[in-house]
Amino acid sequence: MTQKRTSSFISRIAAISLFLALPATHLAAQNRPGKAQNRPGKVQGKTKAQTAVAEKDTIPFFRGVAVSADLIGIAETTLGDYGQYEAALRINLRDKYFPVIEVGYGKADADDPSTRLAYKTSAPYGRIGIDFNIAKNKHDDYRIYAGARYALTYYKFDVIGEGIKDPVWGDDVRYEAHDVKANYHWLEAVFGVDAKIAGPFRLGWSVRYRRRLFNDNGDIGNTWYVPGFGKQGNSRFGGTFNVIFEL
Repeated sequence: MTQKRTSSFISRIAAISLFLALPATHLAAQNRPGKAQNRPGKVQGKTKAQTAVAEKDTIPFFRGVAVSADLIGIAETTLGDYGQYEAALRINLRDKYFPVIEVGYGKADADDPSTRLAYKTSAPYGRIGIDFNIAKNKHDDYRIYAGARYALTYYKFDVIGEGIKDPVWGDDVRYEAHDVKANYHWLEAVFGVDAKIAGPFRLGWSVRYRRRLFNDNGDIGNTWYVPGFGKQGNSRFGGTFNVIFEL
């Protein structure tokens, strides 16, 4: 009898232990490595890459506009015989693409000692193009740009020569040409940087490589200065230093 009771007691203890062990076993299985809900790299059912894409897609397509003025051209006009006043309007698309329109007014009133000619012109010019923000973090306060422009100007110029020697008679003669019509078309490759200073105020600079496409100098040869391009040549380098207000 005692043996039967002992066997019955042991059976009950084993059954209770098995019953208590089942929930722990089930919980351990749920927390076992390899389950989808606890895999590394998952964030609430999405991978980190999927989350980054979702955040990127929430950035508005239109991010604002900026207006700027070039200080180098103003300094050239003030201190030298030629230069330009230039302003730009730039549109921000996703902090990555920046369509640009640049307009200016170039002028020159100079004497060339080597040719003994005086040259004078003033005319507007324009450029249109796009910059790409190539910085790794597109939404940083600092931006690095690479871009291109198509530019053109239609202008008139005057040339006056004093004391030019006549090749036949040897006496001094005066040479004049007024309101000679000309035009110039060129391309520019652009590399630039700008940075936020405070609020909407930014400062930036750019380096330009200019390449002439085609032109018409009128009937008397190459013009000395082209508004927006500078002293004429097949190609040349230039630059800007910009004060920018971003809205």
